[in-house]
Amino acid sequence: MTYRRAFLLQAPLGLLAVAAASRAQTPPTQPPAGAPPTFGTMPAVGPDVTPATFAEAEKLMQMRLTPAQRAQAARSWRTSMAAIPERRTGPRQVRLEDAVAPATLWLPLAAAGQPEVPRRDRFVPSRVVRPLPAQDADIAYATVTELAHWIATRQLSSERLTGIYLDRIARFDPTLRAVITLPRAHALARARQADRDIAAGRYRGPLHGIPYGVKDLLDTKGIATTWGADFYRDRVPAADAPVVARLDAAGAVLIAKLSLGALALNDIWFGGQTMNPWLPQEGASGSSAGPGAATAAALVGFAIGSETGGSIVSPAMRCGVTGLRPTYGRVARTGAMTLCWSLDKLGPMTRSVEDALLVLRAISGPDAGDPASVPSHLDFDAGASVRGLKVGYFPGWMEQAPATDVDRRALATLRELGLRPTPVSLPDWPYQSLNAILFAEAAAAFEEITLDGRADQLRVQVDDAWPNLFRAARFLSAVDFVQADRLRRKVAQEMARIFREVDVLLVPSLRDEMLTISNHTGHPSLTLRTGFVEVSEARSDWAPDPARPLPKFDPARRVPHGVTLLGRLFDEGRLGQVGLALERAAGVARERPPGF
Repeated sequence: MTYRRAFLLQAPLGLLAVAAASRAQTPPTQPPAGAPPTFGTMPAVGPDVTPATFAEAEKLMQMRLTPAQRAQAARSWRTSMAAIPERRTGPRQVRLEDAVAPATLWLPLAAAGQPEVPRRDRFVPSRVVRPLPAQDADIAYATVTELAHWIATRQLSSERLTGIYLDRIARFDPTLRAVITLPRAHALARARQADRDIAAGRYRGPLHGIPYGVKDLLDTKGIATTWGADFYRDRVPAADAPVVARLDAAGAVLIAKLSLGALALNDIWFGGQTMNPWLPQEGASGSSAGPGAATAAALVGFAIGSETGGSIVSPAMRCGVTGLRPTYGRVARTGAMTLCWSLDKLGPMTRSVEDALLVLRAISGPDAGDPASVPSHLDFDAGASVRGLKVGYFPGWMEQAPATDVDRRALATLRELGLRPTPVSLPDWPYQSLNAILFAEAAAAFEEITLDGRADQLRVQVDDAWPNLFRAARFLSAVDFVQADRLRRKVAQEMARIFREVDVLLVPSLRDEMLTISNHTGHPSLTLRTGFVEVSEARSDWAPDPARPLPKFDPARRVPHGVTLLGRLFDEGRLGQVGLALERAAGVARERPPGF
């Protein structure tokens, strides 16, 4: 092979041209013994293509070939490239099961070169002093930290608390459509067992006896896991996902499988649209719509959501809850629906910052079924001072939409708490180019339903819904995918540079560039309610559709608004400490959606 390469590099161009012409005109013959295999000599397969085929394809790739290059590509395609799809089109098809991950792993720490990560495990909770409320609704809206104290001190039973949440689901879920499956008997049996264990002195910790819900893309043994899609309604897993198993081991009580937009996009599933408790005329946002709505309306003690490109951040902000998107790799995703192997993350959605860290501690850890999951540490102290820490911000972003006065006030509050606001910047790069990774991985994950037509049965078929995007992604360039992956490494290095200058970043929650950047680099984010804004029109996750105008309001409606903090890789403890200080200073976390 070395000699052959040397010949190709040194041979006169004229000789190569003659050789190429000869190959084109002469049928391939059996090569002499010892000759290496060559490209372009595979048996011809696939449909005929012409130069006109390539002329049209050039429009998709935004490149241009000369007429001679088109002719050469058309002539050689069936013997050089057309066999590549044989895995799915030829006689030797190979099925790739859901559990088969790509061989290439995204490892954020290795890509970014971050020098420091937490080296110890520590969780110092705040002290609960509030007595058990007399009203069920007040109990339902309590934080997990408070509920845990009341259960541990035997002021409240898990069975009573579970009953409170089941009653609230029966009353309010017909409006919200946040619950896909309600395993009522399972929940009550778990709650009674928790009470027996606690009475016998077998207390497992602060999640023992706490009812929770999971986004319905996490496998639950013997309980349907539908992924929000009608054709998966009867899908019943044989085992729990590790996250569910870890919560089970902690004594938590699974009470609800919560809605997600079909196949983890936006907030519409086969049962309808999940609505925002603060403004029931609009969707809860997605795709962790059910976890956002159910947590905000106190239908559960806490919930588990997932994010690939904003699916925790957006519903947390709209529904006014706390959403913690962990560092990529901290929480094993085995047993969770795969949308994108190198982007998917599982994280808690709660009614307080401390609760989010409490739940994160329980679900963290690697699992052999998720090759990207790694061991990590969590160092969190609810009473730690944040004075002197540097909070980075992008000056231009703070003055532009989607930033609001709430975002600007949050930055001022952090300054008043003793943090040092520090301007930062990123290169003016086309960060949307990274989405080649998102679209290609998602289309690969759902190849079967795209090719067999099941995707056409999904409830939403607009241009920006998965069915069209899955089909269109088949025409993305593999070269552009690799180049996007290389750009991802450069972006990760830029984020590492910023985090050498600051301890945390404060950004407008829905700033598109940072949602794209931070999800691709794997940095943790914490979204929390710090104020309210007024809206005169319902908001939507979908592209504007003149045929379906959104409801308008006069007078404008008051709704929660959350800001987002980003932290260093695997430094969720420090992120939580800053978020907790901001939450306490803002003083709005206890407000409830009217009517719920």
